[in-house]
Amino acid sequence: MLEFIRIQRFKILLDATFPLSALNLFSGLNGMGKSSLIQTLLLLRQSYEKNTLFHKGLLFNGEYISLGIGQDIISENETEPVEFLLKWTEKEALNVSFKYVSQSDLQPISDLQPIEKSANFSSTETVNLFNRNFQYLSAERVSPKSFYDVSDYHIQDLNSLGNHGEYTAHFISENESKSLSISKLKHDSSVSLSLLENLNHWMSEISPGTDIHAIVQPQLSTVSLSYAFKQGNDKTAYFKPQNVGFGITYVLPVITAILRSKPGDLLIIENPESHLHPAGQAVIGRMCAIAAENGAQLFIETHSDHFLNAVRVAVKDKVIHHDNVKLFYLERDSSSSIHASTVKTPQIDGNGRLDFWPAGFFDEWNIQLEKLL
Repeated sequence: MLEFIRIQRFKILLDATFPLSALNLFSGLNGMGKSSLIQTLLLLRQSYEKNTLFHKGLLFNGEYISLGIGQDIISENETEPVEFLLKWTEKEALNVSFKYVSQSDLQPISDLQPIEKSANFSSTETVNLFNRNFQYLSAERVSPKSFYDVSDYHIQDLNSLGNHGEYTAHFISENESKSLSISKLKHDSSVSLSLLENLNHWMSEISPGTDIHAIVQPQLSTVSLSYAFKQGNDKTAYFKPQNVGFGITYVLPVITAILRSKPGDLLIIENPESHLHPAGQAVIGRMCAIAAENGAQLFIETHSDHFLNAVRVAVKDKVIHHDNVKLFYLERDSSSSIHASTVKTPQIDGNGRLDFWPAGFFDEWNIQLEKLL
């Protein structure tokens, strides 16, 4: 498990540390650096996959993320190297430093961090940031449409649903009868551990009676996706995704990613609550708690108090131990002469209560309620 990250001089994170756990929630006002933490992980993986990380440097533009050139990402008034320190449980740390080159999308390995030293990090194939036990889902996920692309390379070789969930339908069609690796994710209404049955039941928590139909169309090199809905003992005809709620298709990659996770996996999900009713947001929070308690590691960027409260309830219900949840709230002092974020870490106890609530930390409900009263 990735247990600690330190980021120096990257965007708004001048010097930020993150002691991690199984379920890590990142929140804060817009532009405070939540995405910068996730971008750090994506940049490292992207550079590793393109074989530049240890031999050339940090690659800013690629399949996972595109940030531009050096001047677009360096902390204000900083020309010193960008540095990342990552520590995994019972493995050597990865400590890399990259020189600032303002007009390049490749920031070369710093003289302070010789290539020989970087190359000595020999654990790349055994940590989930660099191997097949990795899934990233961007906040910009695929929208509803009748047909989706197929990719044996992504779902089999890379073990990926795609960064935007674009291969989710293909994955479901090929793996619907396979059993969940984390048995605790079995829905209470399911009679088996099969992926599709549990996917239908968890999706039904969001839209009652959901029945998913994903079929590969070999002659078109596409996969069709449609939904039916159970009505008592009957079932409706199948509808195209465009003709059902937008949020159903938008959340499908999120629920699929959680259900297919296994111990040792790393899941990075941006805004899993997008386009969901509050009750649906709470469902996703509870699912993330179950997966994290049973061996997966999750990084979640969220603005949802419903998601947070579902995790707190999961702690109180003993679904997940409070030590396996970390909360990070990023903020910036606008009166300071330094344009940098600070990180606050409210602690959660065994009853789901927090030891303090920073100003702006999921408190808007109370602020507006007080105005009404």
